[in-house]
Amino acid sequence: MGSTSQEQEEKPAAELARMMINVLVISVAFTFLFTAYQSTANLQSSINTDAGLGTASLSTIYVALILSCIFVPTWMISKLGVKWTMPVCMLGYGVYIGAQFYPEFYTLIPAAIVVGLVAAPMWSAKCTYLTQVGTVRAKALGTSAEVQVTRLFGIFFLLFQCSQVIGNLISSTVLSSGYVPPIDPEDPNLPLCGARFCPWEDHGGSSGGNRPSDEKIYTLFGIYLGCALIAAAIIAAFVDPLTRFGERTGSGTGISGFRLLLATGKHLKDKRQLLLIPLTVFSGLEQGYIGADFTQSFVTCAYGVQNVGYVMICFGVCDAVFSLVFGELIKIVGRIPIFTLGAAINIAMICTMFFWKPMPDEPAVFFVIAGFWGVSDAVWQTQMNALYGNLFQNNEEAAFSNYRLWESLGFAVAYAYSTFLCTDAKMWVLVGVLILGMAGYYGVEFIEKRSKQEQQRLKSSNLQQ
Repeated sequence: MGSTSQEQEEKPAAELARMMINVLVISVAFTFLFTAYQSTANLQSSINTDAGLGTASLSTIYVALILSCIFVPTWMISKLGVKWTMPVCMLGYGVYIGAQFYPEFYTLIPAAIVVGLVAAPMWSAKCTYLTQVGTVRAKALGTSAEVQVTRLFGIFFLLFQCSQVIGNLISSTVLSSGYVPPIDPEDPNLPLCGARFCPWEDHGGSSGGNRPSDEKIYTLFGIYLGCALIAAAIIAAFVDPLTRFGERTGSGTGISGFRLLLATGKHLKDKRQLLLIPLTVFSGLEQGYIGADFTQSFVTCAYGVQNVGYVMICFGVCDAVFSLVFGELIKIVGRIPIFTLGAAINIAMICTMFFWKPMPDEPAVFFVIAGFWGVSDAVWQTQMNALYGNLFQNNEEAAFSNYRLWESLGFAVAYAYSTFLCTDAKMWVLVGVLILGMAGYYGVEFIEKRSKQEQQRLKSSNLQQ
């Protein structure tokens, strides 16, 4: 009897450990993939500048992603399952990275469409996997599902954001090889950098140099393509299907196409979803800004394209560390202070960029801005994902579809106006959308508080009866 009892105790413990291993494996695979993709995206506005090709391809990705959010995730997940959706979609990212070997409109744009179509089901599968595993762990441990889901997203984004560090270290090492002339602090074009930067103006010697040599480009994107293929192989070989842990298979709803469109639209009847739209859009805008506009108008223009990777490493380190910190801190202080801190940091950094005139002999400021932006991005990345997962547990497919749709709209808009607006105008857009977004978020928290108070009142009333 004692042996049987011990085995029964060990089996749940082994399953809990297995769940965590799967989360870690998924996190490592996404780290490999976005080591390649994020660094590729960060360089688009600096190396593929002809006719705005780089930013046009990024905008195309997120326009396609908007359509994908509506029509593709549930269909693909229902056909392939949560596990196999991830590696299949990762191969689509490899198509875009491979197109960097010959960047033309007829190569990059179709490749960008492929990435846009596979991104939504891949992220939906990841979010579904982590949310369902977190829920099962919470039941087994007798703890709050919100705490478990938030913790798993924190672990995921801790490792995921390391991709910024690794990818940008690779790009900086490759692009800095050989002699790269620094920008002269006396360059007369430097005043055109920073908030005053306009993409259509000739920035002369302050442009950070021309496109790197083909040899460097081929070396860099050869490494990145290998990372993308490794990511797909890791998921395929080492991740268990969700059925192992007793959760539902597929997408949960089994709907696709126009039925998913209807479900996504129907979800907008939830006031909380409507109120979260501006902040979700801001999440895409701010990532687009740091990856395209900050790197081009501040770093490349005044510090050199060879330094983009180093500056973005600082962004990635802070993003990774605080993804974990906020995941734990939220259990102590709650969501509201964390979201408020993220907004305050964004506003402070935007004000700094409005008034600071970037100079190549002031390198520390580039890193400080990128670092603090990484702290605020950690809030939006970890807590927005967890917030959607916790608020809409009974309708997670439609909820995450809305999340990716509205965040993708933010990305698409950021990249679409990248070549048409000056940097100061883009920063004003960020401020306006952030203020509107935080107002909506506080509205959601108010609704949640009222709902909990009403539930407590009904519970007390029932007990008295």
